[in-house]
Amino acid sequence: MKQSLMKSFVRTGKVSCFAVLLLCVGSAQADEKTAPKYKVDGSKFQCITKMTSVKHFFVDNLAGNLQGTVAVAQAGQGQFPEGTVLQLIPNEAMVKQQKGFSPQTNDWEFFALETDKDGTKIVSQGAQETNNFLGLNCFECHKAARPEFDLICEQDHGCIPLPLTRQMFHAVQHTDPRCPPEQLSAEDVAALKELGPVLEQIKNEAAANKK
Repeated sequence: MKQSLMKSFVRTGKVSCFAVLLLCVGSAQADEKTAPKYKVDGSKFQCITKMTSVKHFFVDNLAGNLQGTVAVAQAGQGQFPEGTVLQLIPNEAMVKQQKGFSPQTNDWEFFALETDKDGTKIVSQGAQETNNFLGLNCFECHKAARPEFDLICEQDHGCIPLPLTRQMFHAVQHTDPRCPPEQLSAEDVAALKELGPVLEQIKNEAAANKK
């Protein structure tokens, strides 16, 4: 099932940009930013379900302030502390860098990732300039979130809604190839079957918007 899911992402284009959410339309100019305080490589991203679960996504904190990150995530609004790591799916992440890193992105750094049983590879990372696996710009998606949500997209945060269900996200989370195999529920299996055509639809619409 994990192999099938990864092939589906490759075939249809991987969903990227903290995908609660994700697919972002448009391009962004590079913003002025300072060097990131938290130097992140692929080893920082491991089995998503071993992170701390809050609502329907997963969090961590590279500065050791997990309590602060969880508090904001549970509150549903507010500014996340530096060092925060947010992931909705295995193939993308957001990391909150130090104040002043990138004022335009609220100091968030976006990551597009490739994952397999051997670990994680960072495909691209940055602030305004980072694109997802469909070649769409992450910041353009997240900047639509209202100020109180710190660029985090949820169904009612102001971001463009996507035809992706919570069950689809849950199924992707629980087929992370870096995690121990687990028995999927019937609901997850059905969601994975529906995911491929939905991603193909999003990909086609995004391509049409670029013309």
